[in-house]
Amino acid sequence: MDRRFVLPLALAASLLPAFASGPAAACTRLVYLGADSDVITARSMDWKNDVATNLWIFPRGMQRSGQAGPNSITWTSKYGSVIATGYEVSTTDGMNEAGLMANVLWLVESEYPAYDGRGPGLSIAAWAQYALDNYGSVKEAVEALREEPFTLVTDKVPGEDRLATLHLSLSDASGDSAIIEYIDGKQVIHHGRQYQVMTNSPVFEQQLALNAYWKQIGGTVMLPGTNRAADRFARASFYVNVIPKSEDPVKALASVFSVIRNASVPFGINTPEEPNISSTRWRTVADHKRKLYFFESALTPNTFWVDLKEVDFSKDTGKVLRLDLGPDQRNVFAGNAVKDFRPAEPFEFLGL
Repeated sequence: MDRRFVLPLALAASLLPAFASGPAAACTRLVYLGADSDVITARSMDWKNDVATNLWIFPRGMQRSGQAGPNSITWTSKYGSVIATGYEVSTTDGMNEAGLMANVLWLVESEYPAYDGRGPGLSIAAWAQYALDNYGSVKEAVEALREEPFTLVTDKVPGEDRLATLHLSLSDASGDSAIIEYIDGKQVIHHGRQYQVMTNSPVFEQQLALNAYWKQIGGTVMLPGTNRAADRFARASFYVNVIPKSEDPVKALASVFSVIRNASVPFGINTPEEPNISSTRWRTVADHKRKLYFFESALTPNTFWVDLKEVDFSKDTGKVLRLDLGPDQRNVFAGNAVKDFRPAEPFEFLGL
């Protein structure tokens, strides 16, 4: 056997238990660094069941609670944002008016610090929203989060008897990026433009090691083709860096959409022996430079977007707005959907 393939295969075999156990959840996130300072972040949401996602617009000046009991951290939102929910009790994805993008993806190896209720606590359901509300750049967020201003508190996934185990990715209009995980109860942050891709198991450090070996082989020679997290990581890492760096934003968006679709899992796939693999239910693509947030459901024929430049995020006149995507996100929208949002009472984050 070609010696180039021996080590990747051996490493993959050693990590097989990480892929062969855990909940039915998976996702992919990638950041495109293009021409003319163009930055685009894309993510897929892979889940076994309907995650009951809708889109929301939040203005500045909202009073927030970490939903972790009497000593929850509290804050007032500094930035307005457009977000996608999970089960209408959490923020799973979104971009704020400063161009910061936040995505939470499943990571079964996550282990959070023990919370005794004494210090400031933050529900994991509000983790992404906390970043979007408070920070305008990845650098600002990383500097603040390194100080650990809260203890992250997890809870059970709605309707299931398992805890939510997530990691967080951040990206901004400068192309900066960060991956934040909790491993063995400790916060681990990977910060830099080179961290363009995040999927699921194993932990990010091991994903980087696996990907390094695929880089030695070369994507034009062979790429792993399954829908496992490590294979999606390798494919996304290769394609996001070889697609043309077009100065035409429409072509750049088309290229990024093609990469995130390539890393998606066909709808309806059920792999009992690989419970980490689930169907892709929806995808988002955020154009940081033009402040456009695209949404694509696996069950509708249209991709539509929200132009953040046309949203009133002001504290005095801005309103909480909701876009009802319907069961399985089957409601159809076209073009700029800002006009289709309707006033609503904000949802309450799942917490203690």
